[in-house]
Amino acid sequence: MKPASSIHSLSKPAIVSEARINICNLRLRTFIGFNPEEKTKQQDVIVNAEIRYRADPAFVSDDETDALNYKSITKRMIHHIETGRFQLLEKLTADLLAIASESERVSYAEVRVDKPHALRFADSVSVTLSATR
Repeated sequence: MKPASSIHSLSKPAIVSEARINICNLRLRTFIGFNPEEKTKQQDVIVNAEIRYRADPAFVSDDETDALNYKSITKRMIHHIETGRFQLLEKLTADLLAIASESERVSYAEVRVDKPHALRFADSVSVTLSATR
């Protein structure tokens, strides 16, 4: 079996765009809302995030220390959500965006937080925020 060649070993190297990490449908419970019943009962939230960064060092070296550690980012998001109390989806979304874009290597991050059953007759309400470096 012939080994796969690196994109950099091609006679005419291709231009590689940024890597795009997607965290999909992270389902957690937290205290969110400003109504009295929302302050005493945890509710579901669903988080989706996109994080972009230059992955050239990672795919050249095949070394995890050269890659963006999406597991640690996700763990920080989980901890923040599960231990926090939030009145507004905007605040929670902004906090998670700060976590997603903390690394200087991140060039773009977008976070969407859904609050299922927040409105009668709607599947969910969501807030999306993004940041570019």
